[in-house]
Amino acid sequence: MYKIGDKILYPMHGAGIIRQIEKKEILGELKEYYIMNIACGNMEVMIPVETCDKIGVRPVVAPEKIDEVVAVMKEESSAAIGNWNKRYRDNTEKIKTGDIIKVAEIFRNLLRADENGKISAGEKKMLNNIRKILLSEIMLSLNISEDEARDIVEYAVK
Repeated sequence: MYKIGDKILYPMHGAGIIRQIEKKEILGELKEYYIMNIACGNMEVMIPVETCDKIGVRPVVAPEKIDEVVAVMKEESSAAIGNWNKRYRDNTEKIKTGDIIKVAEIFRNLLRADENGKISAGEKKMLNNIRKILLSEIMLSLNISEDEARDIVEYAVK
């Protein structure tokens, strides 16, 4: 169980800090929730404590892991396989794992495909979402601002 002040990643939304743990009655059922502020975008989310493992919630990566993330973003893009719909589904499943390396690979591939005008509207939305996921985790891992995290990402993908 996490505690107030812990830095965690909620795979489909990003990294944040638990600011409160509270019990709420929703649909007649009393459950415990983490109340977390996402670091990038000023969003607050409620995460059911009992489902954290199932949905891939995990602690923010150690600062040393960010070097590996940057290295992955610098690599050549992987070949896009299948139509946009299949790629979108495959990428969504990878994002749900919460694996920052997989997210960095998807970000790199979508960003470069977007630069060539080769992604769908859905993939463009996904690209914007995973940019925020990456930025939020880098910010919290390294204890830096959003602008500093953005500089790291931009440096990596140039």
